[in-house]
Amino acid sequence: MPTFSWLGGEIHAEVVLGVVALAAAYTWATLRSRRPTPLGLPAAFFGGCVALLLALNGPLHDLSDYYLFSAHMVQHLMLTLVVAPLWLAGTPGWMLDALVERASSLPAFATAVRWVTRPLPAFATFGVATVAWHLPGPYNAALEMHGWHVVEHLVLLATAVVGWWPILSRSARLPALPYAGQLLYLFVFGMPMTVVASMVAGAEEVLYPYYAAAPRLFDLTPLADQRLGGLIMWVPAGIIPVVAFTVVFFRWAAAEREVDTA
Repeated sequence: MPTFSWLGGEIHAEVVLGVVALAAAYTWATLRSRRPTPLGLPAAFFGGCVALLLALNGPLHDLSDYYLFSAHMVQHLMLTLVVAPLWLAGTPGWMLDALVERASSLPAFATAVRWVTRPLPAFATFGVATVAWHLPGPYNAALEMHGWHVVEHLVLLATAVVGWWPILSRSARLPALPYAGQLLYLFVFGMPMTVVASMVAGAEEVLYPYYAAAPRLFDLTPLADQRLGGLIMWVPAGIIPVVAFTVVFFRWAAAEREVDTA
């Protein structure tokens, strides 16, 4: 176990190389297309890349992997509520459509993609992954086995992208919901995280033995750390969908005004 430092921390080469490769592919596709791209799109996409690097490297990584359950919850929230929506919001529609078209060469995969990005399957996929990975068994297994931990993060990222699809997709082939549908979707979007948060924060005993045995960096008992982690998940799970709901509502109102004045 490395000595903790706010100015240092482990750097995972595979994470850095993966993010660099993804950013390079995005840049290459954008330049090659020669399409006008609003500055906000690459800013959002690369912002997601930076957030991923910060979540899976350095001090937050060390706190999450070796010391604090609450830090691990911050890490998971960054993956699902920051990285995934920024990536999706920053990907132009033509790029998503090109990826969907490539997927069509594999009919079974293309059918699965079309199905899973529909509202109910998208919500269910994200919700089931969120709840399942925070159950004591899978969660502790991920902490004990690095390979399983990598799988956990990949699944949370992928299902979060799927979960945000009905709100943020710019694809013409697999579009986002109309504004009214987005508002209804966002009304329930945070419920799976709320379920997990209430389970964790309300527990009377430590659910994750790994953190019960972890060294204490701060004056925080394992149970207090666990309850703090539950609250950390509970608050953003409620606030972020409300913020998104507000943004969608005002976009809908602006679109209606444009129609009225046309």
